[in-house]
Amino acid sequence: QVQLVESGGGSVQAGGSLILSCAAFGGTISRYCMGWFRQAPGKEREGVAGIDTDGRTMYSESALGRFTISKDNAKNTLYLQMNNLKPEDTAMYYCATEPTLFCRVVVGDYTFWGQGTQVTVSS
Repeated sequence: QVQLVESGGGSVQAGGSLILSCAAFGGTISRYCMGWFRQAPGKEREGVAGIDTDGRTMYSESALGRFTISKDNAKNTLYLQMNNLKPEDTAMYYCATEPTLFCRVVVGDYTFWGQGTQVTVSS
């Protein structure tokens, strides 16, 4: 069973940047769909970005142009580079994985989840 451990969250001012990491254990991410999701207080969890087994990337409208998802198969680690952060990006960020070739950034598609890392953006 795959276990995911996120890190890299923190508090930044608007306009700042953060890099989130997600280390995978017990599975090989090169064979899985990988995604980043977030959940703000009082809101539903939503998709942010995804990457498939061939490295093709997908982004939500809010992430497009500001966030970059990537992975290092050798390190079995997923990343999310977040630039020009806004207060509305404040949320708990989760990585998730699913052993399928059909990748979407949809919460219900993913079985394995990390515990999350908090991102707080102040104005």
